[in-house]
Amino acid sequence: MQGSEHVPDTDSGALQELRVVEAELNERWPETKIEPSLERIRALTDLLAEPQRGYPVVHVAGTNGKSSTSRMVDALLSRRGLRVGRYTSPHLQMATERISIDGGPISPSGYVEAYRDVAPYVSIVDSRSEIAMSKFEVLTGMALAAFAEAPVEAAVLEVGLGGSWDATNVADAQVAVLCPVSVDHAEYLGSDIAGIAAEKAGVIKPDSVVVLASQPAEAERVIMERIAEVGATVAREGHEFGVLERTVAVGGQMLRLQGLSGIYDEVFLPLHGEHQARNAALALATVEAFFGAGAEHHLDADTIGEAFAGVITPGRLERVRAAPSVLVDAAHNPHGARALADALTSEFSFRRLVAVVSVMADKDARGILAELEPVVEELVITRNSSPRAMDPDELAGLAAEVFGQERIGVEPRLDDAVESAIGMAEETSDPGEAISGGGVVITGSVVTAGEGRALFGKEPA
Repeated sequence: MQGSEHVPDTDSGALQELRVVEAELNERWPETKIEPSLERIRALTDLLAEPQRGYPVVHVAGTNGKSSTSRMVDALLSRRGLRVGRYTSPHLQMATERISIDGGPISPSGYVEAYRDVAPYVSIVDSRSEIAMSKFEVLTGMALAAFAEAPVEAAVLEVGLGGSWDATNVADAQVAVLCPVSVDHAEYLGSDIAGIAAEKAGVIKPDSVVVLASQPAEAERVIMERIAEVGATVAREGHEFGVLERTVAVGGQMLRLQGLSGIYDEVFLPLHGEHQARNAALALATVEAFFGAGAEHHLDADTIGEAFAGVITPGRLERVRAAPSVLVDAAHNPHGARALADALTSEFSFRRLVAVVSVMADKDARGILAELEPVVEELVITRNSSPRAMDPDELAGLAAEVFGQERIGVEPRLDDAVESAIGMAEETSDPGEAISGGGVVITGSVVTAGEGRALFGKEPA
């Protein structure tokens, strides 16, 4: 299997095969539809000889920050010399992004091969179950098998939805990471924070180490109960690890981090926002726990610095154009939108900021808009290509209640919306006023951010 090949194929035949595979996968239950059971994924991994037991696993759960934290953990483990597999979801631009080996997406041909390798076993599972395997379950099987075939020396698995019943939970992680918990996917997980936390805490296994981000009190209580129940060990943000100092720097921020094994000074992170600094502390503690926390396991400062300096998080406050600046961000719930707004306020000085927004119909659009309103001068409502996208007129109605009708515009096509927003960002009230200092942020969903990247010629990463 060509699992480690992550240079994009230029062969049109490989891309066509990829489209065929995606079409087959899309005939299955979508990732937004789940049936709470691990029976199907366990049946598949049993047939595949349990590939998830061939390497140690770091399991990343929570509501926000999972993908960024997973990428940082990957970078740190790789810099320590390990061959790492990373499984994340959803993708921004191309399905191959979900399965990463050696720090980059699997190639289209590698993705197709991974699918063809597991397809016969998927058919067997389907024939034995009343409910066929979902798309996400099949993708999880593909990733686990590809990692075993590579082979990798560590796998970083990002939970797709929830925790206990997520297909990734077929793996028993030696380190479980709990990013901040908030309300999302309410139609499946409910709106009770304690209940959501209980579902996400299902990734915590006996005798594992839990690296816990700061949580709402009701979430932390439930998570700590699970930790005690299974006999896990916990490291908590703000207690055993955290951000000691943070200074905004050109192109990112300079950090002083408290790890489990000591203090790390002058760590440059080429990402914006306090939330990314906290993700960095979470990732650092995770890797320390992976190798065994303690003064004797203090990580080399140069290795840590090099790993963080090279971190790339596509679609997370990512600049895709200058003058006017255009940023893309995958915020898709109020918690994410709040982190985006805080970063825009603290780390950018836009004279005028215009947001291009498309939100999925099953998301808390009003909550997202309310978080953006204080920092955005004008809004252009649009629609991304997903069939789940909220109708622009419906979203505009909600936006009018939050922003006022005079501050919003509607452009049904994303490219037109971006062009309109750029024009608005360049407008001035005084003919003699410089047009510099305007900015555009494209946000509202992962799909919106991904399509925004593509508009500006950014390759999948």
